[in-house]
Amino acid sequence: MSVRKVKAINIIGMLSELDKVVKFCGDSQCFHPDDAMSFYSNTQDFVPLSDKNPFSAPLQSLRSAADMAEWKLEFSQPKNFSVSDKGVLKYVASVTERLEDIVNRRLMIRQELDSCRRKIEQVGHFQGGNLDFTEIMKCKYITPCFGRIPVESYEKIEKFAENPFVIFFKCTQDDTHYWGVYFSPNEPEEKQTVDRIFSSLYFEKLDVPDIAGTPEEFIASLEKELSALEEKKKENQKELDDFIKAEGKKCMLYYSRLQELDSFHAIKRYVYKYHGSFILVGWIPADKEEYFTQSLDEIDSIEYSLSDGKEELKHSPPVILKNPPFIRLYEFYVKMYGLPSYNELDPTPIVALTYTLFFGIMFGDVGQGFVVALIGFLMWKLKKMEIGRILIPCGISGMVFGTIYGSVFGFEHALDPLYKAVFGLDEKPVEVMNAETINIIIYGSVAIGIVTIVISMLMNIVSSIKRRDPESAFFGPNGLAGFVFYVSLVAGLVCQMLLGIEIMNIFYILGLIVLPLIVMFMREPFGRLAEGKKKWQPEKWGDYCTQSFFELFEMCLSYVTNTMSFLRIGAYILVHAGMMLVVFTLADMIGGVGYYIMIVAGNGIVMALEALLVAIQVLRLDYYEVFSRFYIGEGRVFNPVVAGEKDNI
Repeated sequence: MSVRKVKAINIIGMLSELDKVVKFCGDSQCFHPDDAMSFYSNTQDFVPLSDKNPFSAPLQSLRSAADMAEWKLEFSQPKNFSVSDKGVLKYVASVTERLEDIVNRRLMIRQELDSCRRKIEQVGHFQGGNLDFTEIMKCKYITPCFGRIPVESYEKIEKFAENPFVIFFKCTQDDTHYWGVYFSPNEPEEKQTVDRIFSSLYFEKLDVPDIAGTPEEFIASLEKELSALEEKKKENQKELDDFIKAEGKKCMLYYSRLQELDSFHAIKRYVYKYHGSFILVGWIPADKEEYFTQSLDEIDSIEYSLSDGKEELKHSPPVILKNPPFIRLYEFYVKMYGLPSYNELDPTPIVALTYTLFFGIMFGDVGQGFVVALIGFLMWKLKKMEIGRILIPCGISGMVFGTIYGSVFGFEHALDPLYKAVFGLDEKPVEVMNAETINIIIYGSVAIGIVTIVISMLMNIVSSIKRRDPESAFFGPNGLAGFVFYVSLVAGLVCQMLLGIEIMNIFYILGLIVLPLIVMFMREPFGRLAEGKKKWQPEKWGDYCTQSFFELFEMCLSYVTNTMSFLRIGAYILVHAGMMLVVFTLADMIGGVGYYIMIVAGNGIVMALEALLVAIQVLRLDYYEVFSRFYIGEGRVFNPVVAGEKDNI
């Protein structure tokens, strides 16, 4: 449950061996390249390797051709593959050319089919008019105009009866339009007049194809052409299927190798030349050191050196989180906030614990918890949504606390027989709406907040020590001084007000409350002294004291507000019970079949609304009340070069 250890590796060798090194680094699937210049002080003789990637364009061409052919190329790790890079490029170019030829012919056939169908559809509107297009097109003194006119506009044509050319010959009709033709004289003025009249009637002109004979004869010829094109389409598809069947396995192998070469070439962007040698720097997991170095030893004229990630903190070592399967689910939330730095504690375990626990406490219902877990399972299985995996344990937690509260879809006494049979109880152990229980819930919420804040402070102390930040670890509000102040104040108030134990005497107050406040007030000078800095004093004590006073006042308020923020845990327990009480009250008022409809609908609304709000509020508690005390989250992800991965460095 921590950040996995990594090591920086510096590889130097002759340029002639670079391809071997790059291939091995890529094959290892555990090499994260980094900028070599940041690891050296004198870099004036270093020149970046500016080799153009020869594999990118052929790979993209093959993918494009396969996409057009609706052929899905899949990457598989090539094994026992001994073809040279030139051989791979030659084969891929040949396959791409043949595939593109088949696909281009298919596209042409599809275009011809679409054109033929479009012509049939267009000409089909003019059937039944006994029109001979050949004769019509021979007219010298009139020009035909084919198209459609709205039904309501057709009825207005008679208003223009004084113009003998305003006549529309209809052929077919649909629900909204008449399809047909009108004729306008070729004389410019009269033609403009007729065209303007039909335009005012919202006539839509249609560019019909060159038609020989009647529409019926033309459509018959088009249907023959369509049948011939369909046959060509089948032949083309068979040709494509035969090609894929013959070349499929081999093409997949070459495609995988080409994709591998393209991915590995990304490593060369981080290579620098130094005279006749090259320099490559990167990161590997510490547990892969032996495997990595043994393989490098087999390459001639290669030298390398390794250093632990702790020694290279200034270079921000990439982070690999190492958590058990259950805790790993909650890395989704941690990564949303930011990865931990290499020398920082991984907060995922505490997020997994608090999020699951708080969600269950606030969403305690056996039936609704089961539904939430089921929905989460389906979200993950069907949509691969990360939040779905988190909802599964959260729903189960809701079922556990629902069993304690005795609530099943809002039925508060459905589990009474179970309590009597198993535990010998006459009623459920926790009656949420009782006055005494409400007080316990409120006090319990505050107690949960206190424990969570204390744990967060302890994590900050450990994390700050790892970061070598003594000011935050010992003198800050979330460090040792803040821990002593907060715990002493809470313990003193609890003993005095609830337990009747008189412990807050003058020595207790001065030693455990006032002294930590003074330490926090002086945290910056003390921090500089602890770091061994000579200039530990503020430039102006007056300004520093004024600023620190207000900051200390704000800190004291934040202890109270942060603790009270956890009251929302108890509030949602009561809200859930109250909302379901409203649902059952409305159901009783409706009665009959409406009773059951109201119960189902009410459960759905309450479950959706409360699940959303609880999920957000618990995440807020983790981010603002827990993370803000110890977590920085400025780490960067460990992203090794892996063939077939789209998000390589």
